[in-house]
Amino acid sequence: MLRRNFIEQSILSMAGAALSTHSFANILIPKPKKRLGVALMGLGYYSTDLLAPALQLTEQCYLAGVTTGTPAKAERWKKQFGLADKNIYDYNDFDRIANNPDIDVVYVVLPPSMHAEFSIRAANAGKHVWCEKPMAMTATECQQMINACNKNKVKLSIGYRMHHEPNTKKIIQFARDLTYGKVMKVQAAAGYFESRTDHWKQKKKLGGGAMYDMGVYPLNAARYSTQLEPIAVTARASTTRPDIYKEVEETISFDLEFPEGVMASCETSFGKNMNDLKATCTKGWYQLSPFQSYSGVQGITSNGTKLNATIPNEQARQMDDDAISIMNNTSMLVPGEEGLKDIRIVEAIHRSADEKKRVVI
Repeated sequence: MLRRNFIEQSILSMAGAALSTHSFANILIPKPKKRLGVALMGLGYYSTDLLAPALQLTEQCYLAGVTTGTPAKAERWKKQFGLADKNIYDYNDFDRIANNPDIDVVYVVLPPSMHAEFSIRAANAGKHVWCEKPMAMTATECQQMINACNKNKVKLSIGYRMHHEPNTKKIIQFARDLTYGKVMKVQAAAGYFESRTDHWKQKKKLGGGAMYDMGVYPLNAARYSTQLEPIAVTARASTTRPDIYKEVEETISFDLEFPEGVMASCETSFGKNMNDLKATCTKGWYQLSPFQSYSGVQGITSNGTKLNATIPNEQARQMDDDAISIMNNTSMLVPGEEGLKDIRIVEAIHRSADEKKRVVI
C-alpha cells in the first residue's frame, strides 16, 4: 500500500509539473462559439418580416448569411444586415456552404416541396438544420431528412414555435399531470383568408393547400393537448373558390380518434379566420384563443385561471432554445421525429378526404 501511494503521488507531481511548463502553457484549447451563425434559406414573408427581425433579438444566434434565387434580394439583404459576400448563396451554388465556418445552421424557409432536398443538402454540408413546418411532403421525405442529419451528426429541428411558447407549454403540462383530469375531447381550428390567387399555396406540386400550411397547427395541437397519437381519421375537403383552389383544398375538417375513446375535432382553412384550441377533461377544461398568433397566445381554464404569460418574440425564443440545444449537444425540443409524426397523419387525412372514408393510421 505504501509503495502504491508513493507511485500515485509521484505521477500526480509529475503531471502538475508538466502542466506548468512553458510548452503546455502555449497550447490553445478551442473555445465553443458564443453564438451560432444562421443562414436563412428563402427570403419570403416569413424570413423577411419575422425571422430576420427576430434574429436581431436573439442571444444565442445571429443572422450570418442567406440563400436566395433573386440577386436583387441578395444585394438588399447584404446591405441591410451587413452580410459578407461569401455568406450569400443561391440555390445552385449552395453546397459550397460546407467550407464556410461562419454558418452553423441553415434555416429552410421554402415551399414544402423543397424542404427535403435542401435540408438534406444542408446536412450533407455539415450544417445543423432548422426546417419550417410542414416538415416535408411525405413521411418518406421526412425520414430521409432525419437519416441525413443522423448520418452527418448534425441536429434537426422543425419550426413548431408553439412548443417554445409558455402558455402552450402550460397546457402540455396540464395533460401530462392530469391537472384537470383526463383529456376526453379536443377542438382545434386554425385558418385565415388567403387573398392571393396565384401563390405556391394554391399549387399542389409545391405543397399548397390548407392542410400542409395551416392544418399542421390544429393537428399538432390535438397531439400535444392529449399527449396521445391518433389511431384513425375521417376528413372532408371543400372550397368556396373553385376557380382559385383547383388543385388543392381551401378548407379541410378532420376528426381524429385516439386510444381510450379520446376524440379531436379539427378544421383548417384559407377561406376563413379561425384560431382556437379547447381541451375538455374529466374535471374541467382549458382553452387558448388565439392559440398560434404571432402577437401572443391567451387562454383561460374552467376555474378562472388565466393563461397569459408573455415573451418578447416567439421566433427569437424558438431559435435561442434550438441554438442552446446545439451548443450543449442536448435533444431538440421539436426534433425531426415530431414533424414526421404529423406528416404521416397528414397523408392519412388527404387519403380520407379523397376516398371519402375513415382511414386507420
